[in-house]
Amino acid sequence: MSESVKHCIFCDLINGAGEVSICYEDSSAIAFMDIQPVNLGHVLVVPREHFESLSDIPPELAMHLFEVALRLSPVVRRLHGAEDMNLVVNSGAAAGQNVFHYHVHLIPRRADDGFDIPLPFEGSTMPDRTLLDAMAVRIIAELRDPVRRQIASRLAAVGA
Repeated sequence: MSESVKHCIFCDLINGAGEVSICYEDSSAIAFMDIQPVNLGHVLVVPREHFESLSDIPPELAMHLFEVALRLSPVVRRLHGAEDMNLVVNSGAAAGQNVFHYHVHLIPRRADDGFDIPLPFEGSTMPDRTLLDAMAVRIIAELRDPVRRQIASRLAAVGA
């Protein structure tokens, strides 16, 4: 846990220091019912080890959490009579994360439930295609550049 996070309610729950309604667990993940659900059946899939956000969770563990979410999703959907399902990760304060222990939300949905994640965002405008193409090329170049990946790995290792 980083020095910026002095107390983590999810770590407390994982370690048995509070009431939690567990619906799945294995050696690296635990899933439990959200105590402030969007809808009945709202589940949180959480790594047992503390990672704050998408930027510091190991990729293999993040993939495992999504595998757990995919396994739970049809069961939650069926048991709660949901029409559809949102899988949501809020990574960082600007993205709406308020518990800084990485987690995946499984939110069972019905057309009339009143919850909304409006996409496309009402305030957005469609960029010029050349701008979209330029951003795509920059992402491809970053992914393919071994030197940049090596530097990024080193920076991450020293905590910069």
